[in-house]
Amino acid sequence: MKHTPTILAEFEEYLKQNDLTLAQFAEYSGVYQRTLSNWITQHRPVSVQQLDRITLAMGLPEGYFYELYIENYIIDLPPNWRRIEPLLYRCGELDKLDAIRRMVGHIMDNPLYAPKLFDVAETLFAQGRHAATQILYESVAEVEKYQHSERLAICQYRLFTIQIGDDQNRNLKAATLFEPFVERLDEIDQLDALKDLANVYRSLRQWDKLDATARKMRDKAEIQYTMKHRQKKRKREESKKKTRNPLFGYIAYADLLCASVCEAQGDYQQALQFTYAYADLDWVIETDEGTQHWVNLFKHWSQANARVNKLLSGDINVLNDYVKYMSASSNTTVEDRVTQLLNIMMVANRYQVDVDDILQRFEIEIESFSQQPSSADMYTQQVIPEQSARLSYELAYYFLYRGMYNDGFKHLWYSILKCHTLNNETYIINCMGLFLHFRMNLALEGKAQFLNFIEKVWLDNVEKNAPFDCRN
Repeated sequence: MKHTPTILAEFEEYLKQNDLTLAQFAEYSGVYQRTLSNWITQHRPVSVQQLDRITLAMGLPEGYFYELYIENYIIDLPPNWRRIEPLLYRCGELDKLDAIRRMVGHIMDNPLYAPKLFDVAETLFAQGRHAATQILYESVAEVEKYQHSERLAICQYRLFTIQIGDDQNRNLKAATLFEPFVERLDEIDQLDALKDLANVYRSLRQWDKLDATARKMRDKAEIQYTMKHRQKKRKREESKKKTRNPLFGYIAYADLLCASVCEAQGDYQQALQFTYAYADLDWVIETDEGTQHWVNLFKHWSQANARVNKLLSGDINVLNDYVKYMSASSNTTVEDRVTQLLNIMMVANRYQVDVDDILQRFEIEIESFSQQPSSADMYTQQVIPEQSARLSYELAYYFLYRGMYNDGFKHLWYSILKCHTLNNETYIINCMGLFLHFRMNLALEGKAQFLNFIEKVWLDNVEKNAPFDCRN
């Protein structure tokens, strides 16, 4: 039979080796001597906070004894939430995920612990401890999977948020799994959830899904906006729960998303109608500074997108006006500039327009797009990387077809790297096709680099999808 080591044995050995009395260690560590004595003589467990002080005093790393603490005082004993809860928080803070799994597995046979685990998960989620909270939310969701509770829906919403990342195939799976739970959320939370879903579908170019999600968001936002102002008129207390953005913004943003769907499908007239809709916000009742900020933003976006619709429909005369608008904008963000330049390059390649002077004007900004800032906002996190990859492809296409091979292959390299990170198979294929078409114009060293990378992409795909090693 294997002997299980104990924290107490290591502690006593430490005292012996360092020739310390309990009184001396108690003074040094800040743990009462009586507490240490009870621990030794009566085997009464110390608290997690006391264990942390003991660990620090022994010169050991934070959390050094947590696995043993679980083994000695939690596993094989009746669940004791007073011990488990503080240890869950500490393991979450230190990313001790295996320890969290052991404790969760120990208590989840009893469904009464699900609400307590959920509360711990919510606190850690607010701190950004996503790796730890994923384990907790998955456990709660598993226990409550046959319930139609709001708590289950929130777990699924949090898991969706945590799982969304660079890989677009995984993002589609995460969105598909979460979508059925939206209706179980609180009515206010539904708006933020639908907005997050919409931005993921937009980055995936899932236009039917995006259109349905945007329309649903608009309908729900209109109801909430009407209810909000009816309640004010009747002098009712407003709900304490609020959306991340002003309520009217979800209505306007839904029109913006519907416009992007029409634009992608080539229906530029209908896209313009939606664009004019979110430009006209005279119906908004609020007059505060924050509201005016968002109203001005939507008007700013509508002015730009109205020009884009005309450009994409073939009205090249609008190009100079659009570039002047870009240059005149004083608060242009990186996200705005990526979108603007992508629009210009799509027009340039579709209608064979010379935009060399425009590219020269924004050359410094284009070079900086290879480093995208991290963000918790779903639009910045998902839509902008996808647009940045497409912009690099459009730039490569433009330069290569104009015989500017160094610039062309440079942007093609950026694009294929980004597309590989996103796991966007369509654009990887487009990049490879463009490379093959112009490969004779690339130096041998660059050609070998591209071919090696393409082989790596292929091998990565084999390892992800094949049940055996196809290389043998």
